[in-house]
Amino acid sequence: MKRKTNSIVLQATLILVLVAFLSTIFLANANNSFAASGSKKSQAMTRTSAIEHTEAQIKQLQGTLNITAAQEPLWNNLTQVMRENAKDMDALRKERSEQTAPLNAVEHMKFHSQITQAHLNQMNKLIPPFEAFYGSLSDEQKKIVDTTFRTGKYGKNKRHNKK
Repeated sequence: MKRKTNSIVLQATLILVLVAFLSTIFLANANNSFAASGSKKSQAMTRTSAIEHTEAQIKQLQGTLNITAAQEPLWNNLTQVMRENAKDMDALRKERSEQTAPLNAVEHMKFHSQITQAHLNQMNKLIPPFEAFYGSLSDEQKKIVDTTFRTGKYGKNKRHNKK
């Protein structure tokens, strides 16, 4: 049993390392091509900040869920954590974008590790308020949230809301 568990852990670790490596290469190519161009960020790139993305998600979910007065405090707590997480992620990405020297492969991997750790910390912060909010939802609201997580679609989508 212990041997099987070690085998599974080893396989999972190898997959994570491979994903991290491939993501690092992707980020390296995206950052290098942008840095090499010498141009400033476009308006389109500025509009896709984590804060703006989070605000759009909050707005869409709020409109779709029809949050009740009783759920409002839990919703506000959840959205506060979401906004804090987005602000932290934007700060981390801004810090990286302000570095002008290109990163070598090891530095890219370390940066990707930093991003991954930040995501993990943010998820750990987000789960308790999300769990409290989710527990307060009606069955219909839970279906909407479940569909959102399963499909990544925000708002009403008839194709994914089959009963």
